[in-house]
Amino acid sequence: MTPETLFVYFGLCVLLAISPGPDNIFVLLQSALHGYRTGFLIVLGLCTGLLFHTFIVTVGIAGLIAASDTAFTILKLLGAAYLLYLAWGALRAGPVKAAGEEGLTTAPPALSRGQFYRRGILMSMSNPKVSLFFLAFLPQFTNPAAGAIKVQLILLSALFILSAFLVFCGIVVFSGYFGQLLKKSDRAQIILNRFTALVFVGLAARLAFSTK
Repeated sequence: MTPETLFVYFGLCVLLAISPGPDNIFVLLQSALHGYRTGFLIVLGLCTGLLFHTFIVTVGIAGLIAASDTAFTILKLLGAAYLLYLAWGALRAGPVKAAGEEGLTTAPPALSRGQFYRRGILMSMSNPKVSLFFLAFLPQFTNPAAGAIKVQLILLSALFILSAFLVFCGIVVFSGYFGQLLKKSDRAQIILNRFTALVFVGLAARLAFSTK
C-alpha cells in the first residue's frame, strides 16, 4: 500500500470521525457533564469496542473477497448502497441540540471509572452500523497486488481506530468550546453534514465501479 493511499485514507477517517454522530456527541456531552477523565475513559472504551468490529469485518471481508467474483460484486453493491444511505441521513440530519436543550438540567448519578469505560465498549459493540461502515469503506483501499488482504484490512482498521482516538480526545480536551459551538452554530453543523454527505456519495460511486 502506497503512502499516498494511506494518507488519503487517514484524512477521510479524520473527517468522518469529526462529522456529528452518536459517538462523538456522547463523548462531548459526557465530558462536559463529568470532566476530562470521564471523557478519556469513554474514548478508550469506544476504541476498544472498535477492535471487536475490526476482527469481525476483517475476517468476513477477506473471506468474501477471496471467495468469488459474484461475492465481491454483491459486497461492493451492498457497501455502495449503505454509503448512499449514510449520505441521505447526513443530508437530512438537523442540528444537534446540547444537553441543556433536551431537558438534562442536572448530571446523572456518578459512575465508577470502570463503568464509564464499559459503557463506551458496549456502546461501540452494540452499534451494527460500525461493522457495516467498515464493510463498505475499507475494501476500497485494499489492493491484492500489495499483499495479503487481511494484513491490509488490519492496517486500515488500525488507522481508523487511531483517527477516531485522536478526534475523540480532541473533543474531550475542547469539550467546553465544542459545546458552545453545538449551542450557537446550527449553520456550521448543517454545512458539515452536507459536506459529509458529498464524501459518502463519492465513496459510494468509487466502490460501485471498482474492480477486483
